[in-house]
Amino acid sequence: MKEKVLTGKKHGMAALFGILLLYVLAVAAIAAGAANDENPFFIVGGFVVIVFASFLWAGLKVLKPQEALALTLFGRYVGTLKGDGFYFVNPFCSGFNPAANTKLSQSGDVKSSAGVPAAGGQAANTQAEAVSKKISLKIMTLNNSRQKINDCLGNPVEIGIAVTWRIVDTAKAVFNVDNYKEFLSLQCDSALRDIVRIYPYDAAPNVDTTGDGVADEGSLRGSSEVVAARIRDEIQNRVGEAGIEIVEARITYLAYATEIAAVMLQRQQASAIIDARKMIVDGAVGMVEMALERLNENHMVELDEERKAAMVSNLLVVLCGNRDAQPVVNSGSLY
Repeated sequence: MKEKVLTGKKHGMAALFGILLLYVLAVAAIAAGAANDENPFFIVGGFVVIVFASFLWAGLKVLKPQEALALTLFGRYVGTLKGDGFYFVNPFCSGFNPAANTKLSQSGDVKSSAGVPAAGGQAANTQAEAVSKKISLKIMTLNNSRQKINDCLGNPVEIGIAVTWRIVDTAKAVFNVDNYKEFLSLQCDSALRDIVRIYPYDAAPNVDTTGDGVADEGSLRGSSEVVAARIRDEIQNRVGEAGIEIVEARITYLAYATEIAAVMLQRQQASAIIDARKMIVDGAVGMVEMALERLNENHMVELDEERKAAMVSNLLVVLCGNRDAQPVVNSGSLY
């Protein structure tokens, strides 16, 4: 199905004046017929004109910026109105939008007011129904619910994404799929699962996330931009036939599942403690080396190997200890 944009249909104002003129002529004909009782032709003709003019109201369409309306005539697609303006089309044409009443967690969807009586009776209900058939061409954001997915190491993680999208082909959106909103939501969930299963939560050894056969440092937590780009491309490949363009995909929530969150937190804390200890030991060894070099350069004191070992031990204990050192003053001789 290929989109066909209807041009040259912005004759709504002229059609409106024409309908009003028909009403005036109909009233004049009825008045003339009432004045001449012997000729009821004017009265009958006036009522026929009123019915015909009332029927023409269905051909008036008003579109705001970034709105479209796909029109069908007796089940056949005739074209799409795009752009703001006041249009007049075949009154038998009707708007078609199967996703009009679908409400998702996304921008553009509002609560349905089906249970609220509309002011103005039947005319207000008809107008509300016509508005609901319009297709928004604005950029919208779909915020799907969080999912629990196993990463490439089998660890369950909870992840949520926000997908920014818009419709670029109205014919594909309304005719190629049953409901383009539900279709997009399901494809986002499926693409998210396929991509998340490729990556570990944290960088892990011997894991290939790019598919080139070489282990890399890719992870969900450390490579969020790359992961989001792959999710976007995967969704776009799936929804192209529905006339939808994926502008951007972003990870909005990422965490271990609750059943393993405490254990993984302890693992992260242990890793952080080990890294901190390693840094402390490296710094302490450097300080001890510097102290021994300074003592040898200045010839302040001559130490044998045993005394050097004792000094190194004491300095490392002081520098690497968790608590402040308690000095012991030796008032005797070195030997």
